[in-house]
Amino acid sequence: MSEGRRVTAAVLLIGDELLSGRTRDSNLQTIAGFLAPLGVNVAEARVVRDEAAHIAAALNDLRAAHDYVFTTGGIGPTHDDITADSIAAAFGVPISERADALALLETWYARTGAPLTGARRRMARIPDGAALIANPVTGAPGFQIGNVFVLAGVPAIMRGMLEDVAHRIRGGAVTLARTVRAEGLREGDLAEALGALQARSPDVAFGSYPFFTELPGGGVKRGANLVARGTDAAALDAAVTALCDLVRRAGGTPVVEAEPAG
Repeated sequence: MSEGRRVTAAVLLIGDELLSGRTRDSNLQTIAGFLAPLGVNVAEARVVRDEAAHIAAALNDLRAAHDYVFTTGGIGPTHDDITADSIAAAFGVPISERADALALLETWYARTGAPLTGARRRMARIPDGAALIANPVTGAPGFQIGNVFVLAGVPAIMRGMLEDVAHRIRGGAVTLARTVRAEGLREGDLAEALGALQARSPDVAFGSYPFFTELPGGGVKRGANLVARGTDAAALDAAVTALCDLVRRAGGTPVVEAEPAG
């Protein structure tokens, strides 16, 4: 890990089913949660349809702008699984059936007793120069090419494949977060003072997120979660103190949420 260096990633979610609303994505949250402790911040996410030109164009944009890119979806055995071909096109390299990928599939399907059909052999097609990513859930590998990690779209499979990714990541300073709940206040009550606090705290990023709690018998309890993010623990401690003072001055009650367990 390189302390103090900001390392960013992008996530490219691929599939018509995501854009149609038929499938709800959870992979973005999983990838962001996986990368945060490694010192990598997800800074951008895109969703693209199953069209090769759009996949390649989005990938080239993202891999030029970020340290890492993660793609999910489109590496299965069916005709509409075109991610591997699209990524090969983006990198300008050939794609063909790889002996090492095919061996993994042969071992997996022999063990499970299922036939290795022609359709399933498509999952052994890997762009030239890519390194395989192990898939402990269904055997069909993903791959890494350059700074791009190509993973399955099914959440359980994608999570399993991340186990073979962590050792390939060179992260930066881990971003920490602290939250102060401003009970009984609206965002508008805090906006001006929060903006002033941000202006004099360049090493900490502040955010405000309203919440609404329904009360028994009717009515709503309002408030805002004030979140401070940064890489310096001492600066975050000072930020929490400043946020509590800010909430009190606005007439609210600050509640400091417990830090997440390490």
